[in-house]
Amino acid sequence: MKKKILIMGIETSCDETAVSIIEDNGRKPPKILANIISSQVEVHKKFGGVVPELAARSHLEKIEMITKKALKISKIKLKDLDAISATAGPGLIVCLSVGFNFAKALCIALKKPLIAVNHLEGHALSPMFEKNLDYPYLLLLISGGHTQFLIVKGLGKYKRIGTTIDDALGEAFDKTAKMLGFGFPGGPKIEKYSKKGNPNKFNLPKPIINKGGCNLSFAGLKTAVLRSKILLKTKKDKYDLAASFQATVLKIIYKKTKIAIRDFRKVAKSKSLVVAGGVAANKEIRKIINKLCNEENFNPFFPAEKLCSDNAAMIAMAGLKKFKKKKFDKLNFSIRPRWPLDENAKFLKGSGVKL
Repeated sequence: MKKKILIMGIETSCDETAVSIIEDNGRKPPKILANIISSQVEVHKKFGGVVPELAARSHLEKIEMITKKALKISKIKLKDLDAISATAGPGLIVCLSVGFNFAKALCIALKKPLIAVNHLEGHALSPMFEKNLDYPYLLLLISGGHTQFLIVKGLGKYKRIGTTIDDALGEAFDKTAKMLGFGFPGGPKIEKYSKKGNPNKFNLPKPIINKGGCNLSFAGLKTAVLRSKILLKTKKDKYDLAASFQATVLKIIYKKTKIAIRDFRKVAKSKSLVVAGGVAANKEIRKIINKLCNEENFNPFFPAEKLCSDNAAMIAMAGLKKFKKKKFDKLNFSIRPRWPLDENAKFLKGSGVKL
């Protein structure tokens, strides 16, 4: 294998059109040569959420342009790439199709290997741009569509030990922000306005906090915010409710992560906890995780903030790891809108879930 490896990553699973090129020359960690992200916030904010058809149309309009931009910034030519990796799931099917089909076309034209990447695995490996991590490690994945605790045993080897039984944490942030009139995307808005509020003003529920192991639930918390809206008279009241919501989330995350660490210790000697996904950019969540890890003698790892939200560098990282193991995919590989990291994990969503 040659000393320098160049991988392109392509990401279009939801509302970010992203292309990245990374280089691995034997030094650790790999270097990001370009990481271009075209945000669709302006496209979707008037709807208060992502509209799949509009997202796919925007991907089609931007994908070629930002690919050229990534190549220009990295000073790399297409022919010099060793492989092209692209998100093949999970995500919105119309959005996934744009990026993955674009990657297939490039691979055919360039006669380069295609690497299908699980978007969630990209998040799981994203801290490796900062530090090389040894397996196994405990992963808290918190994003717009997923909230899970997993044991990462190796590339493609995951054991889920906890999950949300209803809303993902990022979804709860977004919907709460929408209810309070803060706009889209909601996570950063809640974090911003929480600083202006009293976190003890509203007593909000912490669903399944004392049962279900390290499984989580946020639907009841979101509903409580909706019911509390009738009490809001001023902007300060809104800020207080936002602060109370975030403070409640922090208590849930603290308690459930503590349980996850306990369960992880039963099967592994490692003391590494990775927190990844879009919500991992929240500074208060980082503080509470750091506090817990200090208490539990654990080592916390977070991606750089710019690598928390959807991006193509993390897809290229997963592609690089698979390239080194010669895990390539055929051109007839089909996208997978649902693609769990732990294929054997039980589906825990909806009413009637027993914990």
